[in-house]
Amino acid sequence: MRQQWCVLLKYGEMALKGRNKERFERQLLDNLRYSLADLGGPVQIKRRDGVLVLSAPAYQEELVARARRLIGISVVQPALRVPKDPEAVADAAVELAGKQHPSDPPPRFAVRARRRHKKFPMTSEQFAAFIGARIHTELGWPVDLDTPQVEILVEVDRHEVFLSTERHRGQGGLPVGTSGKALALISGGFDSPVAAYRAMRRGLRCEFVHFSGAPFTGPSSTYKAYALVRQLSAFQGATRLHVIPIGRAQRALATAGAGELQIVAQRRLMVRVADQLAQRLGAQALITGDSLGQVSSQTLPNLAAVEQAATLPVLRPLVGWDKTEIIAEATEIGTAEISKLPDEDCCTLLLPPRVTTHAEPQRLARVEGRLDLDQIVDELLTDVQVMNIDVTQSAQEPVRSCEVGEREETRRSAVVAHAVGE
Repeated sequence: MRQQWCVLLKYGEMALKGRNKERFERQLLDNLRYSLADLGGPVQIKRRDGVLVLSAPAYQEELVARARRLIGISVVQPALRVPKDPEAVADAAVELAGKQHPSDPPPRFAVRARRRHKKFPMTSEQFAAFIGARIHTELGWPVDLDTPQVEILVEVDRHEVFLSTERHRGQGGLPVGTSGKALALISGGFDSPVAAYRAMRRGLRCEFVHFSGAPFTGPSSTYKAYALVRQLSAFQGATRLHVIPIGRAQRALATAGAGELQIVAQRRLMVRVADQLAQRLGAQALITGDSLGQVSSQTLPNLAAVEQAATLPVLRPLVGWDKTEIIAEATEIGTAEISKLPDEDCCTLLLPPRVTTHAEPQRLARVEGRLDLDQIVDELLTDVQVMNIDVTQSAQEPVRSCEVGEREETRRSAVVAHAVGE
């Protein structure tokens, strides 16, 4: 066996599963194969106890980058696979340490060894000391087991030994698809993309619905929604964005005398439409970016009033988060810069001077009773634009399918495309 570079993927929460663990592993493998399908060359995947071993030396950096986006993996660890011989391992460790961390003065180091295969002739402590002595002798590095500058990680498997000097944090969570399917309501703000990401980490595969203010607003909010979903698709693979123009229905609510109930009434309408769409798609829940008390429409009475419009469960992953926490997470997953871009949010369309913080169901019922809601919902669902989204597709394609009448809107679409790396 020759030395070979590989990448170790280690489970997090999934490792604690009992009888259902095999099902979670199968879904993770399916998701992994999909994420690597367009890599450009074959990737060898081997299963170990709680570890996946990926081998494609020509694509080592790309393997690491893609694996770090894979939900269900806790640790991504580039490693050198070497024969299961103590001398060969020590030789490889000296070479790896010298190449990876050339330093003057020499760095303080420690060797951490772990045996997954307990029949190896040395204990973990003995093997670590054996390798450490060689590195100290040949490279002159001082040993520091408490606060080392460099850690050499050694893992003894049944047929080979893995050497590493770096570990990357993965996404963690449960593999996307193990908990079912949901429909996420997505706007252009910070909250809803983070809520969808949090739902994905609990194993939900998401489709998305965006309500635009068309025909009374331009397509800028659709550009942002598309860019946000495209960014999120990096964590779960291909998905769909359903865009529904709701401007005329919002005006109908205002004409019916919604007044200070306007925001809550239109949110109820969105949830009602999303609920029907979700059932058609086979989704089992709705996901919103609500954070309790963040704005006047997100008080407990208002959230309860909105939820009454749904027959499916309404999940709110961010209900206890504050704005600082949400923006920090948005920055980490790559949606914050997109959310900062200007757009025309349909929620600000026909915004009343005052928004109620305690929507009474009887008053909402009177306003909605002046309209034929079933007909409005049916009409909205017949006017859905569906966009198929994948990280391998061009962000420009669905943008061209929107009618852009002004040069400024064309510029905005280019800004959004730039924000997602096109």
